[in-house]
Amino acid sequence: MMKKFLIAPVLVLLLWTGSCSKKSGGSVKLAVDTDSVAYVIGMNIGRNLQRMDSTIRVEAVCEGIRDVFRGKTRLTDEEARTFYLAYVNYMLPEKARAYEEQFLADMAKSNRSYARTGSGVTYTVTEVGDQERVPVSERDSVALRYVIRTVDGRQLYSSYERGDTIRELMGRLQRGVRESVKLIGKGGRIDAWIPAAAAYGAEGDKSLGIAPNATLHYEIELVDLAKYGEWSRRNKMRR
Repeated sequence: MMKKFLIAPVLVLLLWTGSCSKKSGGSVKLAVDTDSVAYVIGMNIGRNLQRMDSTIRVEAVCEGIRDVFRGKTRLTDEEARTFYLAYVNYMLPEKARAYEEQFLADMAKSNRSYARTGSGVTYTVTEVGDQERVPVSERDSVALRYVIRTVDGRQLYSSYERGDTIRELMGRLQRGVRESVKLIGKGGRIDAWIPAAAAYGAEGDKSLGIAPNATLHYEIELVDLAKYGEWSRRNKMRR
């Protein structure tokens, strides 16, 4: 059923208020309560569409509504469903990936102190740390503090502000964080731009406010390191 995946059916309320009408001239009088309710729904839908893809044209959305009321749509329900799912699952992520790739490439070009890993992590080491104490194995245990920001600089998380120190095995860290930490020694710091595929991916993280397919800016400090071979031997000796 179309209603299971398209938000367009809710938009029919906007048609009744005249907001999709070419005659309205872009100005709608909220004469009655139902007009105001329809306007609020329109605001919410507009924001959702912006988050989904800010390039979507409102005029095209309205034209789809008009065609439904005319009883003559340009696509069948099945064609619409197929196209929509292909756009959300393939075309939209590919657009995000292409934008992300260009952004990271431009970042590396504009600042020669930045380098890139094979997965696209774009980084600069701000403090090298102890090169005798560098994590290598995925079974090494690390203690980290870090700050996560969006591309536009909005802070999403800071272990400094929360007073947290994250202790985890290297193999359990996100790929981008793992790659970054391997580039510094104990006491070192790194400034890294991490692509979505090496961070929170297509799902993002609602609890942290991380959008799907988001490039993230990390500032990471390697506070401590316990090599697997060292703590493994200590545990055996205690037995």
